[in-house]
Amino acid sequence: MTFTSEQWLKELEAELKDNILGFWQKHTLDEVHGGFLGEIDNNMQVNPQADKSLVLNARILWSFASAYRMYGGSEYLEMAERARAYLMTSFKDREYGGFYWMVDALGAPAQLKKQVYGQSFVIYALAEYYHATGNKEALDEAVALFHLLEKHGYDPEYTGYVEALARDWQPTEELSLSAKDMNEKKSMNTHLHVLEAYTGLYRVWKAEELRAKLAELIGTMIDHIVDAKGQHFHLFLDEAWNVKSETVSFGHDIEGSWLLFEAAEVLSDEAVLQRVRQVAISMAEAVLNEGVAPDGGIWNEAEPHGLASENKDWWPQAEAVVGFYNAYQLTGEAKYLEASQAAWSFIRNHLADPEHGEWFWGVDKDLKPLAHEPKISAWKCPYHNSRACFELIARLNSTAKESHV
Repeated sequence: MTFTSEQWLKELEAELKDNILGFWQKHTLDEVHGGFLGEIDNNMQVNPQADKSLVLNARILWSFASAYRMYGGSEYLEMAERARAYLMTSFKDREYGGFYWMVDALGAPAQLKKQVYGQSFVIYALAEYYHATGNKEALDEAVALFHLLEKHGYDPEYTGYVEALARDWQPTEELSLSAKDMNEKKSMNTHLHVLEAYTGLYRVWKAEELRAKLAELIGTMIDHIVDAKGQHFHLFLDEAWNVKSETVSFGHDIEGSWLLFEAAEVLSDEAVLQRVRQVAISMAEAVLNEGVAPDGGIWNEAEPHGLASENKDWWPQAEAVVGFYNAYQLTGEAKYLEASQAAWSFIRNHLADPEHGEWFWGVDKDLKPLAHEPKISAWKCPYHNSRACFELIARLNSTAKESHV
């Protein structure tokens, strides 16, 4: 089933403003200790002792800065400013620079390591805040963090970026993002989000040093992280790019397909753009052929023997909406438009919470919400779902304008 652009735009804006952003404005402020609550369960019970993650707080900043840039509105600016202030007062390491991975419920440092993934989200968020407000301090902070990452996180021998460093930027053995991740020197996930951060920063800061790093990173990802067929990402690698995992992440593949193309577009290098175009289409096609369930949702992951589970989490569905629409824009092939709209319908029918707002973490094989998973946590944030809405609204509006020229 397909629907018109006008109908889709109406649904996207209602979901974005009312169900996603409205939820975070209404339910997530920590009025006792400042910033935002660290965890709310699926029944809307707050865990007042939960640690607060760098990822969650940076993603809140990015989401509301984006909302302010798109719509204006003091209510969105206030949320963005609250998130930025909390990042600077509680997460910033005043002695060594960079940002802590976790603080406790009171805002005191809890996990001190410098996860490159987390630093990248701060760059991404601050660049977006600058884009929305013109606040020079935010841009200066983002640029300073870029320089820190390049000084300490970049691998001058093999290129790419290490997973994590100790508080003082020295090597550490504690590399993994979470208990679910392998403890390897390099990962797809970190490189994907450094790419995303550098793309956002280059939009607003056209320094040649950043341009060179962004161009190199695009090449590094295609040469080492995308597989030889150009269809899937390798998830974990050692420092010399030897592959350490056979798992396929359909959500990251479809997300990466459009983020790589976005990076090449912002870079504005025709040779890079042509190379990335083929990879983006190839990866989207592979997800369409291998990762889409009959109900229109996409599976989380697959192993060589088959699906890793039959659950469908929220964020791969959000990325499928954008990634498949991007493939449709690149090819004009209706199958990608249909896949994007099917992913959106799946979200509306199964993931958006009609009672409390926001989205469920995911659904099981019977399409029942995963009741044991949180509504808000270190990883459950407003970024994947709000970004899907921002992207589609912008793309649909752009297409509508072009058709009236």
